Amino acid sequence: MKTILLIGLGRFGRHAAMKLDELHHEVMAVDKDEERVRAVLPYVTNAQIGDGTQEEFLSSLGVNNFDVCIVAIGDDFQSSLETTSLLKELGAKMVVARAARDVHAKFLLKNGADEVVYPEKQLAEWTAIRYSSDHILDYIELDQEYSIFEIEIPKVWVGKTVGQMEIRKKHNINLMAFKHNGKMDLKISSETVFPEDHSMLVLGSIKDIQKCFHI
Repeated sequence: MKTILLIGLGRFGRHAAMKLDELHHEVMAVDKDEERVRAVLPYVTNAQIGDGTQEEFLSSLGVNNFDVCIVAIGDDFQSSLETTSLLKELGAKMVVARAARDVHAKFLLKNGADEVVYPEKQLAEWTAIRYSSDHILDYIELDQEYSIFEIEIPKVWVGKTVGQMEIRKKHNINLMAFKHNGKMDLKISSETVFPEDHSMLVLGSIKDIQKCFHI
């Protein structure tokens, strides 16, 4: 369990608060808008109405006591930038800031953000990859080169063993798990048979995965 300071409770911030609650983290939520603060009260440990660009207010929160500070302000870049910078100046251990544009990401990183999330761009890329192929069920980008894909098991593979297919040797791809009805099976050996009506999670470079599965 981690302690999280979440600043900005628009749609992105609200959904973040709900997921953090589901993951059983302690969350302090902050926004200037009273209605937004009230809306997240069921999902957070504590909440305050306040302006993240005000040093005195931020200092009163004890930002250095939180494991992670998330700046989820999306509709006012100047406020996001000022809040991010102040958090770092006040000793925040880890600052994650939301960016709406590439140029925003660059400025945030230069002004205190340890990491930047770019939800619109990341979701757009996920959508393009997910729905441009009939075989891809999910996709997680690890960096610019490597990703995890959930992909349908090719029909010609069904009934054959993992050892027979040698996908790591032939295609430089790691088979991580099989998935069926939402349940994962990570117990895979060279003798494991590729099952019917399952998907599989594979890890590798995007180029190798595209080539192997003709994406």
